[in-house]
Amino acid sequence: QVQLVESGGGLVQPGGSLRLSCAASGRSSRFAIMGWYRQAPGKEREFVARITSGRITYYADSVKGRFTISRDNSKNTVYLQMNSLTPEDTAVYYCNAEKNYWGKGTLVTVSS
Repeated sequence: QVQLVESGGGLVQPGGSLRLSCAASGRSSRFAIMGWYRQAPGKEREFVARITSGRITYYADSVKGRFTISRDNSKNTVYLQMNSLTPEDTAVYYCNAEKNYWGKGTLVTVSS
């Protein structure tokens, strides 16, 4: 059974950085596409970034230039480096694989 486990969330001050990780297990072959979504309080879940197995990346306009998605295919792990965080980035961040599989999420709070 496929499992996605996120880690790295927490409380950070505006302007700070965090690095999220998502480890996938339960499948021997690599996922073609892995990505991150987020859901802020009172809002719908939204796309943040995704990366293909060939490391082609896509970003939401709201995070371009601040967030970087990467992956380690040997570890079936995807990362999200988040810089210049603002309070608007506060949300639960979810890992996704091939649009079918979801992690339980990790909370990121940006506050002074």
